[in-house]
Amino acid sequence: MQTGPQTTAKQRARLRELAAKYEKPSFTEDDPIQFLHAAGGGDENRETTAFVAACLSYGSRKQFIPKIECIVAQAKGDVHNWVLSGKFRSYLCPADDSCFYRLFSCARMHGLLSALHDLLAAHGSIGAYLRNAGATTGLAAVQALCTAFGNGAVAPIVPKDATSACKRLCLFLRWMVRDNSPVDVGLWSKWFDKRTLIIPLDVHVLRQATKLGLIHTQSASMHTALTLTSRLAEAFPDDPLKGDFALYGLGIAAPGAEQIGDRRYLPLQLATSH
Repeated sequence: MQTGPQTTAKQRARLRELAAKYEKPSFTEDDPIQFLHAAGGGDENRETTAFVAACLSYGSRKQFIPKIECIVAQAKGDVHNWVLSGKFRSYLCPADDSCFYRLFSCARMHGLLSALHDLLAAHGSIGAYLRNAGATTGLAAVQALCTAFGNGAVAPIVPKDATSACKRLCLFLRWMVRDNSPVDVGLWSKWFDKRTLIIPLDVHVLRQATKLGLIHTQSASMHTALTLTSRLAEAFPDDPLKGDFALYGLGIAAPGAEQIGDRRYLPLQLATSH
């Protein structure tokens, strides 16, 4: 069994330097969290808007940001009541298999919003659902959200279980839980320990973590996400996901980085060389 720190002092210093540089208010300008900051109508609407935005946050920002904008516009800014009232059903049809966004058909988006409607009708909010389920830590919350949403009608928008990295769910939780941040809003910070959050892991984060020597795998699994989070916790013991901004910064600062959406990422062959 490994004991002691798994990161070096140099790695931890680099992570802290990058996080301090990139966790700034300007981060929200081209990030899907902008919809959470812009949402009015109270915390319930901010929470519901954030969940829908996080579910659509993959691929190129130039493509998914307009899709989120479309949902918010259809809801006239009140995504919570739009879903809870069932008005989304006049916009999305359960029999419509045409593409809404990439792998997400209109029928699957209808399934996602139908499941969200049922959860809101039963519990009032996503946060209340998690509290009622006793899911107030990172992995428990991911598992509870998979249980609520990860059925055949919703997949692949929400995974059926927490075997995969569940990047979009982890991103949503980061937004909801982290406080004292110019980016994340911390609506749940009083009852959810941010030290238990899990890094929103995708191939781009993997590349930067590999480049920095924090991990040595290209498997985007929950096991890898938990391992990387534990490494970040060595630099940020009270707030491991501050490291998410460090890995973002490493990607856009790296020489030879490639443009993907609105971010730049180091090519894999460079990221894995030493």
